Amino acid sequence: MTSPEVFLSDFELAGRYGVHRSTPWRWVKSVPDFPKPTSLSPGCTRWKLSEVEAWEARRASCG
Repeated sequence: MTSPEVFLSDFELAGRYGVHRSTPWRWVKSVPDFPKPTSLSPGCTRWKLSEVEAWEARRASCG
């Protein structure tokens, strides 16, 4: 049985990396492999934690 997907807000994602909340939005546009956010409802956009962790793992393995 799989656990339910965890979603992160821009505030939570910014806190994870110690950056301003606008930075993840900039990364979406400027970093080709950065995870794209998912629209859960109008006005509610979140990142899947599993995709963020996979992105982190790929970056860590690159050097």
